[in-house]
Amino acid sequence: MTARHTLSDFDFALPPELIAQQPAAQRSGSRLLDGRGDAPVDRTFRDLPSLLRPGDLLVFNDTRVIKARLHGVKASGGAVEALVERVLPNHEVLAHLRASKSPKPGSRVRFGGLDDGFDAEVLGRAGPQASLFHLRFPNDPLALLDHHGHVPLPPYITHADTAEDERRYQTIFAANPGAVAAPTAALHFDEALLTALAQRGVASASITLHVGAGTFQPVRTEHLADHKMHSEWFDVPARTVQEIARTRASGGRIVAVGTTTLRALESAALGGTLQAGSRDTDIFITPGFSFRVVDVLLTNFHLPKSTLLMLVSAFAGFDHMRALYAHAIRERYRFFSYGDAMLLARQH
Repeated sequence: MTARHTLSDFDFALPPELIAQQPAAQRSGSRLLDGRGDAPVDRTFRDLPSLLRPGDLLVFNDTRVIKARLHGVKASGGAVEALVERVLPNHEVLAHLRASKSPKPGSRVRFGGLDDGFDAEVLGRAGPQASLFHLRFPNDPLALLDHHGHVPLPPYITHADTAEDERRYQTIFAANPGAVAAPTAALHFDEALLTALAQRGVASASITLHVGAGTFQPVRTEHLADHKMHSEWFDVPARTVQEIARTRASGGRIVAVGTTTLRALESAALGGTLQAGSRDTDIFITPGFSFRVVDVLLTNFHLPKSTLLMLVSAFAGFDHMRALYAHAIRERYRFFSYGDAMLLARQH
């Protein structure tokens, strides 16, 4: 599956000024690169209803971004920055920690301020290569994060989070808290656009995939088969499986809103047929992957050497994606989480 391409194939030079630092003034006011045909077509996101057909099914990721970034101090006084990756039962979490010296098991970290903050106990290390810290909070982690945490903006966004980020780095239909990064293709939807899609006869359904911080990590192994993919939790409801079957039976297309939705659907179909239920997935989609569910993909532009760039290249074709990215750079599209979007058809 990965023999043909190596990591270098997925690198590209991006002018730094094209990395969007702020969202478009209006959610649906961004640009949309229509990459379904041989030649790219420059559109706006509000054109989306006219690009879909009555009977198509849009599938959204309804995850909710939590205020996963915390600032704290160790008992020694050393500064700590935490990014909560996953909330566990019993008030426990897994988190990335940045500190001059890693806190030891049994120690405590004070988060959120000396006066009104809280103490977290360090239980040990966990995750791939013990890269995460296992912490126990004094009570409900989601409530503590909501009160003391910060919006976990991606590393390429250079400003500190603001009240505007709290509103805009969240989809309007976010429902299930647990993500540490937004499903960014869905950030472009507003109520007016959803109404226009419904009037067009486009149905909608949802899955949940809690996006992890690993989504921003570049691949560092030249041979793709050597890369260890990060794991994310997802749930595909039975209703969504039924909606997909109904859409297929009537000749409609399955349109995934974002790579996270695509990952959930294709993970749930690895056994050959789409199955409802929840579990973790570490699926790594590279050119040569056989897609079973998704026909059309709506996505933002992705980082060089990233697993998501490999995913979209697998979906729409490697050479086609290189041409689309070259066009986007030439035409000054805005890149990454707060940037513009593209619409892709599955290569056959």
